[in-house]
Amino acid sequence: WIRSTKQISELEAATLQSELDMLKSQINPHFLFNMLNNANVLIWKNREEARQLLYKLENLLRYQLKEATKDKILLTFDIRFLNDFLNLEKIRRDNFEFTINVEGNVDDVWVPSLLFITFVENAIKHNTDSNHLSYVYLDFRIAGNRLEFRCENSKPATEACQKQAGGLGLKNIQRRLSLLYQGKHRLNIQDEITRYTITLELELA
Repeated sequence: WIRSTKQISELEAATLQSELDMLKSQINPHFLFNMLNNANVLIWKNREEARQLLYKLENLLRYQLKEATKDKILLTFDIRFLNDFLNLEKIRRDNFEFTINVEGNVDDVWVPSLLFITFVENAIKHNTDSNHLSYVYLDFRIAGNRLEFRCENSKPATEACQKQAGGLGLKNIQRRLSLLYQGKHRLNIQDEITRYTITLELELA
C-alpha cells in the first residue's frame, strides 16, 4: 500500500510538472510572433527603429530562453524584463505610455518564470488605439509574505473593441496559477468600458 501510494504521488507530480512545462512552452512562440509583427510594421515606418527593436528583441529572447528552463526566478529580473518589453512597444507606437511601480522589498522574492508576461501581452494586444493615448500601468507590492500584482490598461471606446477576450494566454496563466498556488492565490478581473484591470495576489513561500 505504501509503495502504491508513493507511486501514485510520483506519477501525479510528474503529470503536473509535464503540464506546467507544456503551458510555459506556449508562451515563447506567442511572444516571438508579436515582436516579429512589430518589427515588420516598423520596417515600413522607420528602418533604424526596426533595427533597434530587433537588437532589443534578441536580448529579450535570450533572457526568455534562459529563464524559461527554471522553475523560479528573482522578481527583480522579471520586472526588468517587463520594462524592456514595454519599451519595445513604446518604440513601435507614438501614443503609448507605461509605468512600473514597485513597493516593498522585492530583492529576495522568487516567482515562477514567465508568470507576468501573459498579462502584459494581453494588455498590449487589446490596447491598439493609435489615435488616442493608450497606457499600461503595472504595480508590484510586497507586504509580508504576500505579493500583489496589478496590471491596468486602457481600452478603445469603440464598440468593435469592447471585448477584451483573454484567449489562450489568460486560460494558460489561470491553469498555471491553479497548479502552482492552489488555495494560495486570488485573481480578479475588472472589464470596464475604457479600462481593463487584473489584480493577482500570491502567498509567497
